[in-house]
Amino acid sequence: MQHGGDVYTEGILKGKELIDFSSNINPLGVPKGFIDNLNEGILNITRYPDLQYRQLRADLKEYINNVEILFGDGDRSLELVHEEDFILGNGAAEIIDLTISSFKSIMIITPSFGEYYESAEKWGVDIVCVSLNEDMEYDYEAIAKNLHSVEAIIIGNPNNPNGGIIDKEKFLPIIERCEKEGKKIIIDEAFVEFTGKHKDSFIYQLKDYKSLFIIRAITKFYAMPGIRFGYGISSDGEFIDKLKEKQNPWNINAFAELAVKYVLKDRNYINKSIKWIKVEREYLKGELKKLDIIEKVFDTHGNYILCKLKNIDCDRLYEYSLERGIVIRKCNNYIGLNKSYVRFAIKDRLNNDKLLQVLKKINI
Repeated sequence: MQHGGDVYTEGILKGKELIDFSSNINPLGVPKGFIDNLNEGILNITRYPDLQYRQLRADLKEYINNVEILFGDGDRSLELVHEEDFILGNGAAEIIDLTISSFKSIMIITPSFGEYYESAEKWGVDIVCVSLNEDMEYDYEAIAKNLHSVEAIIIGNPNNPNGGIIDKEKFLPIIERCEKEGKKIIIDEAFVEFTGKHKDSFIYQLKDYKSLFIIRAITKFYAMPGIRFGYGISSDGEFIDKLKEKQNPWNINAFAELAVKYVLKDRNYINKSIKWIKVEREYLKGELKKLDIIEKVFDTHGNYILCKLKNIDCDRLYEYSLERGIVIRKCNNYIGLNKSYVRFAIKDRLNNDKLLQVLKKINI
């Protein structure tokens, strides 16, 4: 299975209720701002969306430029992006696919989100893989060494499946080189809100470097995977226009527009989410380290934790957990990982404790 979140095969379609630790979705659920305004979306169904999505772009610009206020990092509005800097997609997956298809060669850091590799193979893009080091951290020297052989890099911030973030100081020489040589750096920030520190994002560098292209979505942090909305941001207007030419009209539906309008300004939801992830991330990491079946817990800035197993493989742990109503993410289909690796989503305390109780009782 390429993705997490398949609660259908062994759950819904068989009438079973499962706790899904394979899907990294905010457990606080859909923001109240969306639910309270659903009727507005229903009324909008009877007409086509604005072909240019002008209000949607304005809402996104407001979100990015006010990110320090919304996330409690400051009290000022910034001028980081403009409305024309956005490309809109039916989920981040569309933006990833569109972007990768634009190049003849690309560097993929491994292990990472499988869609990168799948899209590159589908479009016949030459792939150069550069591995994370043993601690699942970026190897900046290896990235720089292999840069000459590709037109673009795609890199997660935080990375999936381990949750590592980019060290800006070490990455800056790579950005500057790409800027000079006309290469693109695609930074997948689908999980960046979970870091709790928006300074970890590269939105602050966008206006200074046309080589940067950031991908985001409302899927993970705002718990809305069913809405299917993602977006790309770049100060390179020509590149944005080139991607738009490949898109179908009206690719964003009325409820996705509604979600962007209301959830991205829901400060109460944002504050609760940041408080939750800071507490539960440290709690679950600490408790997992105490388990006999866990050899290593990797540090994470996301809402998921990568673990290396001891004396058990991911297949056996998956079946054991499934029998007890829990779905985990086997990681052996990530390039560079084997059956010793699993990933756990971070949920609320009640469900985190249910997971821990199941893992504590396994006999190895």
